[in-house]
Amino acid sequence: MHDNRFAVVARAGDRIEDLSTPRPIIDEDRLAANISRVQSYMDAHGLNFRPHIKTHKIPALAAAQVAAGAKGINCQKVTEAEVFAEAGFEDILITFNIIGAPKLERLAALNDRISGLKVVADSAVTVDGLSSHFSGRKPLAVLVECDTGGARCGVQTPEQAASLGKRIAAADGLTFAGILTYPKPQSAEAVEAFIRATLKQLSVAGLACPIVSNGGTPSLFQAHLVKSATEHRAGTYIYNDRQMIRMGHCTQDDCAMHVLATVVSRPNADRAVIDAGSKALTSDLQGFADFGLVVGYPEAKITSLSEEHGVIDLSACTGQRPEIGEKLFIIPNHTCVVSNLFDTMVFHRNGIVTRVEDVAARGLVW
Repeated sequence: MHDNRFAVVARAGDRIEDLSTPRPIIDEDRLAANISRVQSYMDAHGLNFRPHIKTHKIPALAAAQVAAGAKGINCQKVTEAEVFAEAGFEDILITFNIIGAPKLERLAALNDRISGLKVVADSAVTVDGLSSHFSGRKPLAVLVECDTGGARCGVQTPEQAASLGKRIAAADGLTFAGILTYPKPQSAEAVEAFIRATLKQLSVAGLACPIVSNGGTPSLFQAHLVKSATEHRAGTYIYNDRQMIRMGHCTQDDCAMHVLATVVSRPNADRAVIDAGSKALTSDLQGFADFGLVVGYPEAKITSLSEEHGVIDLSACTGQRPEIGEKLFIIPNHTCVVSNLFDTMVFHRNGIVTRVEDVAARGLVW
């Protein structure tokens, strides 16, 4: 997929401090602890867990999540799902309205290949498009996506959810598989109320609802409060990031991903420039005023990014300040975007590289 002839290679046994930058690095022990912690929580509350692979896009990490007890995986696009089907995954949920003949043709081919493919729909247009393409073929499982307050996709009322569920159940080539939501954070009570009302409407319509899928790392440790859910989906938890620290889900010591960057300039006492710009750290602020947390320099602020440069304001630093040539560990605001910026991900333990994994589904947003 990518021409790696000019890539700067890292190998097992290399020291992190010797790596060329910028590049994201993953702490193996923190990674394993994050997987274990969340799976243990889901197991304790009797919830199926379906990790979202858009955070890492790496089959080996999805395999570790499933080995820990996860039930299948969550993808966002057909092309992502194709990569993971090729890697041997069967139980795949695609949480995106799939529109248009080219995508539907690839979706049908994928459905023929694996046993547990599921998709979502939130409109008659989407359902009818799926049905017209799957009529006479292996049936496709479809969940109704519900907007329980997240204000993204989803039907707006339980009545609409039941009506669309009936349309799916009656459609040629489709089977009704349940309901799904991606709610706003910390809204378990409202989510549960919507789901209960929807289940009542579905029951009146004579429809069983095998899957009730709730989601989101921001709502991760409130998952048990949504009693009617059968499964929870989350992605960011595997690496964690600055937004997860702010939400109280983790500490800096739980963040498995850092972007390693080098100070390349100190134009004056209050300014440092690093070799990580928007192509390495992402310009996704996630509600912050700056572009990442510089470990060891809590007062330093990454105030601006161009493509290849990051500018750090050091004016509030009361102690030592980073010098030219120094490597910095930066916790990104949003890890998922960083994964899609690099062809490979470097893993390490105690500062020594353990492995390098291809980001197999990088760029597959179609």
